[in-house]
Amino acid sequence: MIEILRLSVPLTVWITGFSAVYAVLGLTCSRHWPPDFEARPVLIALWVAVIALQALCLAAILRAPSSSSFVQATSIILAATALVAAIWSMLPVIATSSCL
Repeated sequence: MIEILRLSVPLTVWITGFSAVYAVLGLTCSRHWPPDFEARPVLIALWVAVIALQALCLAAILRAPSSSSFVQATSIILAATALVAAIWSMLPVIATSSCL
């Protein structure tokens, strides 16, 4: 069971973080966001939190190796891929304007 978690958690964390960042981005562009509350720091903090969580996933996988070399190698590749995906796919949040 733990092997399934090692393989699935990194990408699950990435898609959850991706959804959360862009949900908050959509909320900041709506009329429900307080106009005097700056959205960019909130989005950057959320992006950094997702990246930190991805890095923790990768560190946990590296710290506690699996008994199967295939599961270990695959989980490291998936965790590294999820970390790069978190950085790259959410980069427009900090690189571009929030609401067009």
